[in-house]
Amino acid sequence: MEPPQHPPPRERSRAAEEFEKVYRAHVGPITAYFARRSSDPQTVADLTADTFVRAITSFAGFDPVRGSARAWLFGIASRVFAGHCEAHSRRGDSTRRIAGQRVLDADVLEDLVDRIDAQQAGGALLARLAELPRLDREVVELVDLDGLSPKEAAEALGVSAGALRIRLFRARTTLRKTTGMER
Repeated sequence: MEPPQHPPPRERSRAAEEFEKVYRAHVGPITAYFARRSSDPQTVADLTADTFVRAITSFAGFDPVRGSARAWLFGIASRVFAGHCEAHSRRGDSTRRIAGQRVLDADVLEDLVDRIDAQQAGGALLARLAELPRLDREVVELVDLDGLSPKEAAEALGVSAGALRIRLFRARTTLRKTTGMER
């Protein structure tokens, strides 16, 4: 059996620099994505970290020709959150839930609480958004809240751009009607 082939040091450092750029550009939006889904700073921090751990371990396979780094990361984030929800629904023992969490520094905790508060400020609209079917809700969140283009959101969700645009139009119309914000 041959030993695994590793890229030369120069290529590894170039890849590390590229990943650092991707991380710095997207850590805020990915954190906000999780802050809309959880009011627990620890969970937000853990899910964000899990997303970037998965991203760095698969960064060599990322192909910018196939889609943007942003869409790629949001696709990873949605899978991390789905896994979290599945694992959380199977757990009944709260002691097991907190056993593996690391303690956050006060400044990190404060920053996460501020981000969570900022994301939850639009409570009524988010409550209406939560009533939409899952895919419609994710479409609105990725495009209107996370700032992805419809094409990027379609890539992240694994649907066609045309189907995404139709879902986005219908979801926005429903939100306008239910929140009294019709034009």
